[in-house]
Amino acid sequence: MKHTTTAALMLSLGVANIYAQQRPVRMTFSGSKVATAINLGPNTRTDEVHLAGNGTLGPFTFRGLRTDETSYTFGSCGSGFGPNFRVVAGAGVFRIQDGSLLTAKFTKGALCVDVSDMNHLVGHLTETYEITGGTGRLDGAKGSLALTATLAALLSDASNSAVLLTLTGSLEGTVSGLASGEGERGERQ
Repeated sequence: MKHTTTAALMLSLGVANIYAQQRPVRMTFSGSKVATAINLGPNTRTDEVHLAGNGTLGPFTFRGLRTDETSYTFGSCGSGFGPNFRVVAGAGVFRIQDGSLLTAKFTKGALCVDVSDMNHLVGHLTETYEITGGTGRLDGAKGSLALTATLAALLSDASNSAVLLTLTGSLEGTVSGLASGEGERGERQ
Protein backbone atom coordinates (compact mmCIF):
# COMPACT_ATOMS: atom_id res chain seq x y z
CA MET A 1 0.00 0.00 0.00
CA LYS A 2 2.83 2.36 0.90
CA HIS A 3 4.55 1.71 -2.46
CA THR A 4 1.28 2.28 -4.37
CA THR A 5 0.72 5.63 -2.64
CA THR A 6 4.32 6.67 -3.31
CA ALA A 7 4.06 5.65 -6.99
CA ALA A 8 0.74 7.52 -7.40
CA LEU A 9 2.21 10.64 -5.80
CA MET A 10 5.32 10.49 -8.03
CA LEU A 11 3.17 10.02 -11.14
CA SER A 12 0.88 12.94 -10.27
CA LEU A 13 3.85 15.20 -9.53
CA GLY A 14 5.47 14.19 -12.83
CA VAL A 15 2.28 14.96 -14.78
CA ALA A 16 1.90 18.28 -12.93
CA ASN A 17 5.53 19.14 -13.78
CA ILE A 18 4.97 18.40 -17.49
CA TYR A 19 1.74 20.43 -17.47
CA ALA A 20 3.43 23.29 -15.61
CA GLN A 21 6.07 23.49 -18.36
CA GLN A 22 3.41 24.14 -21.02
CA ARG A 23 2.92 27.88 -21.23
CA PRO A 24 0.31 29.77 -23.20
CA VAL A 25 1.85 32.30 -25.59
CA ARG A 26 0.17 35.38 -27.03
CA MET A 27 1.97 37.94 -29.19
CA THR A 28 0.80 40.90 -31.27
CA PHE A 29 2.78 42.23 -34.23
CA SER A 30 2.99 44.54 -37.21
CA GLY A 31 5.32 44.51 -40.17
CA SER A 32 5.68 43.91 -43.88
CA LYS A 33 5.61 41.19 -46.51
CA VAL A 34 7.54 41.49 -49.77
CA ALA A 35 7.59 39.22 -52.83
CA THR A 36 10.91 37.46 -53.50
CA ALA A 37 12.50 35.63 -56.42
CA ILE A 38 13.04 32.58 -54.19
CA ASN A 39 11.35 29.51 -55.66
CA LEU A 40 10.20 26.99 -53.03
CA GLY A 41 8.06 24.99 -55.43
CA PRO A 42 6.36 24.91 -58.82
CA ASN A 43 3.34 27.19 -59.33
CA THR A 44 4.01 29.09 -56.11
CA ARG A 45 4.96 32.58 -55.03
CA THR A 46 7.32 33.16 -52.09
CA ASP A 47 7.25 36.18 -49.79
CA GLU A 48 9.64 37.36 -47.11
CA VAL A 49 8.01 38.53 -43.88
CA HIS A 50 9.48 41.00 -41.37
CA LEU A 51 7.53 41.53 -38.14
CA ALA A 52 8.08 43.19 -34.77
CA GLY A 53 5.91 42.94 -31.70
CA ASN A 54 5.50 42.14 -28.06
CA GLY A 55 3.97 39.34 -26.04
CA THR A 56 4.35 36.63 -23.46
CA LEU A 57 8.02 36.00 -24.30
CA GLY A 58 8.85 39.72 -24.45
CA PRO A 59 9.53 42.11 -27.34
CA PHE A 60 10.47 40.22 -30.52
CA THR A 61 11.21 40.40 -34.22
CA PHE A 62 10.31 37.71 -36.74
CA ARG A 63 11.83 36.98 -40.12
CA GLY A 64 10.33 34.29 -42.28
CA LEU A 65 9.64 32.92 -45.72
CA ARG A 66 6.18 31.75 -46.79
CA THR A 67 4.87 30.34 -50.07
CA ASP A 68 1.38 30.50 -51.60
CA GLU A 69 0.05 28.48 -54.52
CA THR A 70 -0.63 30.68 -57.55
CA SER A 71 -3.93 28.87 -58.26
CA TYR A 72 -6.95 29.78 -56.15
CA THR A 73 -10.60 29.15 -55.47
CA PHE A 74 -13.14 31.94 -55.21
CA GLY A 75 -15.25 32.15 -52.05
CA SER A 76 -15.92 33.90 -48.78
CA CYS A 77 -13.18 36.10 -47.33
CA GLY A 78 -13.57 38.09 -44.12
CA SER A 79 -16.95 39.81 -44.40
CA GLY A 80 -16.82 39.71 -48.22
CA PHE A 81 -15.59 37.44 -50.99
CA GLY A 82 -12.57 36.92 -53.18
CA PRO A 83 -9.75 34.59 -54.22
CA ASN A 84 -8.54 32.08 -51.62
CA PHE A 85 -4.94 30.86 -51.88
CA ARG A 86 -3.48 27.86 -50.06
CA VAL A 87 -0.26 28.57 -48.17
CA VAL A 88 2.00 25.57 -48.81
CA ALA A 89 5.34 26.16 -47.08
CA GLY A 90 7.15 28.42 -44.69
CA ALA A 91 9.46 28.80 -41.73
CA GLY A 92 10.79 31.59 -39.58
CA VAL A 93 12.90 32.74 -36.68
CA PHE A 94 11.68 34.81 -33.72
CA ARG A 95 14.42 36.86 -32.06
CA ILE A 96 13.43 37.77 -28.52
CA GLN A 97 14.83 41.00 -27.04
CA ASP A 98 17.18 39.08 -24.70
CA GLY A 99 18.82 37.45 -27.77
CA SER A 100 17.07 34.08 -27.45
CA LEU A 101 15.81 32.57 -30.70
CA LEU A 102 12.66 30.54 -31.33
CA THR A 103 12.43 28.60 -34.61
CA ALA A 104 9.15 27.60 -36.23
CA LYS A 105 8.12 25.65 -39.31
CA PHE A 106 4.86 26.13 -41.22
CA THR A 107 2.24 23.34 -41.05
CA LYS A 108 -0.87 24.81 -42.78
CA GLY A 109 -2.50 28.04 -43.82
CA ALA A 110 -4.65 30.11 -46.15
CA LEU A 111 -4.67 33.62 -47.59
CA CYS A 112 -7.72 35.29 -49.07
CA VAL A 113 -8.27 38.74 -50.56
CA ASP A 114 -11.61 40.47 -49.99
CA VAL A 115 -12.47 42.13 -53.33
CA SER A 116 -15.99 43.23 -52.37
CA ASP A 117 -14.70 46.84 -52.18
CA MET A 118 -12.24 47.27 -55.06
CA ASN A 119 -11.10 50.63 -53.61
CA HIS A 120 -10.03 49.02 -50.35
CA LEU A 121 -8.70 45.46 -50.82
CA VAL A 122 -7.98 43.61 -47.57
CA GLY A 123 -6.19 40.30 -47.18
CA HIS A 124 -6.81 37.80 -44.40
CA LEU A 125 -4.06 35.34 -43.49
CA THR A 126 -4.18 32.34 -41.17
CA GLU A 127 -1.16 30.10 -40.62
CA THR A 128 -0.16 27.43 -38.12
CA TYR A 129 3.46 26.89 -37.10
CA GLU A 130 5.18 24.08 -35.22
CA ILE A 131 7.87 25.33 -32.84
CA THR A 132 11.00 23.35 -33.70
CA GLY A 133 13.50 24.63 -31.13
CA GLY A 134 15.30 27.60 -29.78
CA THR A 135 18.39 29.02 -28.17
CA GLY A 136 19.15 30.75 -24.88
CA ARG A 137 16.23 30.58 -22.47
CA LEU A 138 14.14 28.99 -25.27
CA ASP A 139 16.56 26.07 -25.79
CA GLY A 140 14.53 22.88 -26.30
CA ALA A 141 11.26 24.72 -26.96
CA LYS A 142 8.40 22.83 -28.62
CA GLY A 143 4.79 23.72 -29.27
CA SER A 144 2.60 25.42 -31.82
CA LEU A 145 1.51 28.92 -32.80
CA ALA A 146 -1.52 30.09 -34.79
CA LEU A 147 -1.06 33.32 -36.74
CA THR A 148 -3.97 35.55 -37.73
CA ALA A 149 -3.23 38.70 -39.74
CA THR A 150 -4.78 41.42 -41.85
CA LEU A 151 -2.87 42.57 -44.94
CA ALA A 152 -3.03 45.72 -47.06
CA ALA A 153 -1.17 46.29 -50.34
CA LEU A 154 1.25 49.20 -50.41
CA LEU A 155 2.92 48.63 -53.80
CA SER A 156 2.07 46.54 -56.88
CA ASP A 157 4.19 45.40 -59.82
CA ALA A 158 3.51 45.98 -63.54
CA SER A 159 1.03 43.06 -63.62
CA ASN A 160 -0.89 44.61 -60.68
CA SER A 161 0.23 41.91 -58.22
CA ALA A 162 0.93 43.23 -54.73
CA VAL A 163 4.66 43.04 -54.00
CA LEU A 164 4.84 45.04 -50.74
CA LEU A 165 2.16 44.65 -48.08
CA THR A 166 1.60 45.62 -44.46
CA LEU A 167 0.63 43.02 -41.86
CA THR A 168 -0.96 43.42 -38.44
CA GLY A 169 -2.14 40.60 -36.24
CA SER A 170 -1.49 38.14 -33.48
CA LEU A 171 0.01 34.76 -32.67
CA GLU A 172 -1.42 32.42 -30.04
CA GLY A 173 -0.39 28.98 -28.89
CA THR A 174 1.60 27.04 -26.35
CA VAL A 175 5.28 26.47 -25.76
CA SER A 176 6.82 23.68 -23.70
CA GLY A 177 10.18 22.05 -23.11
CA LEU A 178 11.86 25.22 -21.88
CA ALA A 179 14.87 25.04 -19.60
CA SER A 180 13.68 24.00 -16.15
CA GLY A 181 12.32 26.89 -14.12
CA GLU A 182 12.19 29.38 -17.00
CA GLY A 183 9.10 31.56 -17.00
CA GLU A 184 7.86 34.43 -19.03
CA ARG A 185 10.52 36.88 -20.17
CA GLY A 186 13.23 34.58 -18.71
CA GLU A 187 12.35 35.10 -15.05
CA ARG A 188 12.99 32.26 -12.63
CA GLN A 189 9.85 30.89 -11.00
